[in-house]
Parts: sequence; structure tokens; C-alpha cells
Amino acid sequence: MRLLLVEDDSMLGQAVKLGLAERGFSVDWVQTGAAAISAVNHGEYNAMVLDLGLPDLEGARVLVSCRKRGVTLPILILTARDKSQEIVQQLDNGADDYLTKPFDLNELAARLRALVRRQHGFASNVLAVGALQLDTQTREVTLHGEPIHLSRREFELLKTLMHAPERVHSRDKLELAVFDNDADIESNALEVHVSNLRKKLGGKDCIETIRGIGYRLTCRA
Repeated sequence: MRLLLVEDDSMLGQAVKLGLAERGFSVDWVQTGAAAISAVNHGEYNAMVLDLGLPDLEGARVLVSCRKRGVTLPILILTARDKSQEIVQQLDNGADDYLTKPFDLNELAARLRALVRRQHGFASNVLAVGALQLDTQTREVTLHGEPIHLSRREFELLKTLMHAPERVHSRDKLELAVFDNDADIESNALEVHVSNLRKKLGGKDCIETIRGIGYRLTCRA
């Protein structure tokens, strides 16, 4: 899950980035409102964690700007401002959730997972396609009730495919989900992970190659 963290406090931003990374998130961290808007324009994120007290643009302006431009990614406000009027205002401005500082990292991670599940229309942590199940929180994968052991990148690849099994996922989207903008990846790295994942799922028929475009999950048994 790729997140955009917008926090101007260096110590807090670093701590949140590391803490969420330990909980399975990929985090891009910026420290200004202008950088946040640029990142949203040029990147693909599952959610944003947004501080209000930024040094250039108020976080509230970033929020309103995103919503006016049709940006639909879930946005969680993370701020020390705890007055009810402020909370109501930002929720009305388009925020999806609001968490006040100080906060617990486990709660922040749980809220983010819940926001992304709702964004994709899922009520629980478990994705299921036929007999294939994936738990986004425990990172457990089973097929016909039997555990399948996946690498971190294989897990991210399968999770992305399972979020929309009927959809053809482009190479660019899958590479972003699996490699987190790593510029040093080999040109055939995605194919290698797809091949390994197919073997663990029981054969080549589980993931369909759409030539020139990308891949689609086809497991239904």
C-alpha cells in the first residue's frame, strides 16, 4: 500500500514513515503543501496522511484543492488541532478521517487500512477470489485452505491483482505496487515475479498475460 505522508516536523515525519514502513506500508514523505500537491499530480497513492500546520500552504487548502480537482484518494488528517469545530470543518471539506496528536501508530495504520478497504468496497481485511484468500493485515495467503508462502513483492503483486480481479492491470501500475519506484529494477523483473507467483498458485492459467498491456487475475477455482 503506497501512502503520501505530508508532515513538516522532521522528527515526527521520520518516525511515522519508519513506523508505517514496519507495518507494511510504502511511504513517500513530503514537508510542504506545494510538494504534496505536486506528488498527488505525479504519483499514484492509496491514501494521504495530511498535517494541517504546514509552512507554506495550510493543510486545509491542500485538502480543498485536491477535492476540487477530483482527487478521490482517502485523506486522513493528522494534527494537534483537537477542537470539535476544526474536526467538523475538515470532514466537511472532504477529509475521510481525522486523528489528533499524540497518537498510536497501530491506530493510524488500522485507520489507513480501513480507509483503503472502503475505497475498494471491501468491508474486511480479507480479499477472496474463488478459493484464493489474502489477508491484508496478517499478510497470510491461502489456496483451498492451504497456506502459500510469498515474498514481499509477490504478496504486493497478488494483492494488487486481487483488489480488482476482473480488471487488466497495466505494467506501470504493477511495477509501482511491487517495486516502489525503484529505479534499479531489471527490465524483466515484473515477469520474473509473475512467473514465480503463477507457480505458487498452481499454474500459468491463474494469471493471464494481456500482450502489450499487463496482467489479469483469472483464478476462479
